[in-house]
Amino acid sequence: MTTTKPAMRPANPHFSSGPCAKPPTFSLDKLAHAALGRSHRAAIGKDKLKAAIETTREILGIPRGYRIGIVPASDTGAFEMAMWNLLGERPVEMLAWESFGAGWVTDAIKQLKIDATVHKAEYGDIVDMTTLDYDKDVCFTWNGTTSGVRVPAGGHSIDLNRSGLTLCDATSAAFAMDLPWDRLDATTFSWQKVLGGEAAHGMIVLSPRAVERLETYSPTWPLPKIFRLTKGGKLIDGIFEGETINTPSMLAVEDYLFALDWAKSVGGLTGLSARARANFGEIESFVASRNWIDFLASDLATRSTTSVCLKFTDPKIADPVKFAKGVAERLETEGVAYDIGSYRDAPPGLRIWCGGTVERANVAALMPWIEWAYAAELSQQ
Repeated sequence: MTTTKPAMRPANPHFSSGPCAKPPTFSLDKLAHAALGRSHRAAIGKDKLKAAIETTREILGIPRGYRIGIVPASDTGAFEMAMWNLLGERPVEMLAWESFGAGWVTDAIKQLKIDATVHKAEYGDIVDMTTLDYDKDVCFTWNGTTSGVRVPAGGHSIDLNRSGLTLCDATSAAFAMDLPWDRLDATTFSWQKVLGGEAAHGMIVLSPRAVERLETYSPTWPLPKIFRLTKGGKLIDGIFEGETINTPSMLAVEDYLFALDWAKSVGGLTGLSARARANFGEIESFVASRNWIDFLASDLATRSTTSVCLKFTDPKIADPVKFAKGVAERLETEGVAYDIGSYRDAPPGLRIWCGGTVERANVAALMPWIEWAYAAELSQQ
């Protein structure tokens, strides 16, 4: 066990699960061509927003018949928009295996007051999606950012022949995991996650079935202007061509365009997924050779390769919450890892972001420091 400080430090200590690390080649001069001081409705603004949409489609392999929109309020705004526009036409299956999924349950039950069946799993587990009724609408998170779990690769448990819609919060999965678009009807994510973009902007991807629902069903509750996707019973096409509902930050747009270009330079979705798996592999090897730390997710098939959640298993630890906090604080004080404490509602432990913008060498360099911090904290009990 490492009881002295390791000699090597991560070159980049940013392992936060959101906002996440910038791409390795980022510098402020990369944003020099941002359309600052210009209207987002001018040709230059619309061209950049359109490029953001179409490059997203290219990298993620989103089918041509699917509509992609840039919307306000990050992934939260995008998923709320999907729920408020699409739900209510039929009963709903609400799934929750971490804090954000639990938040969507609260909105469905207490705010929209819809007919919903709630399925919950403890942190580290997911709901058995083969047991769901896909004649209902289904709402779920693909990757549990605060619990370190994900839907198994391919999402084969989601019924292709469903009558209902699937609403998927994919914010820490998009650009790191291969999403099966034929099984997803409304998918949302933000720029600040896997590509390390700036906050406040979200993306919503709608299948043809979701568009049909929008144009044939009107919810009984009022929709704020910032949520409206239709007008006169028809989809507002401009939203999906770069004409945003509200004013976007053109600086953030430029940053997203840079991140998309960087993503293409490392092999697009294939390259990004491989980078995340390699980062995860460093932690997997570390955990496998130690008996005092483990993954929060017990099933390998459902372990996230982006938001990797760990727990301390040493029975000598008297106060798990205090211990985990102490380890995270030591690592931050040393400047080797920032913001890796577990989410406030999650079991105590560490949460290390391993998305594609993180370099494998930095994850490898962090592992001995975790062992050092563990030993140092244990000695203080």
